Amino acid sequence: MSASQIILYALIALIVFSWIRKALNKRKVKHYDAAEINNKIKTSRDVLLLDVRTNAERKSNHIKGSLHIPLNQLSKRTVELKKFKDKEIVCYCRSGNRSLNAALILQKQGFNAANLKGGITAWNY
Repeated sequence: MSASQIILYALIALIVFSWIRKALNKRKVKHYDAAEINNKIKTSRDVLLLDVRTNAERKSNHIKGSLHIPLNQLSKRTVELKKFKDKEIVCYCRSGNRSLNAALILQKQGFNAANLKGGITAWNY
């Protein structure tokens, strides 16, 4: 087997591993669609929307009443969320990928975290 074949197989294995890991992580988090979370907000005060997008994205558009902590700062700023320990924190980004990672980070820290399926794009639709 040549070196290029070994590299190719290693790359394929890495991609497959990454895909499986993402699929397994997706199962660990509860996912809401925009209608479900909008309804939940109207009927309950036990929900916090957390915007994990960049500052520039937040300035262009955001969900009213949401808290903003960019994903790259989340691990360092979870202390700001301690007062919301009793609430379900529903993370959102543009399309739902970064917010899935944010929800996983928060779950590891003991928070009740979920993901907004489709992100703010689905919310605005």
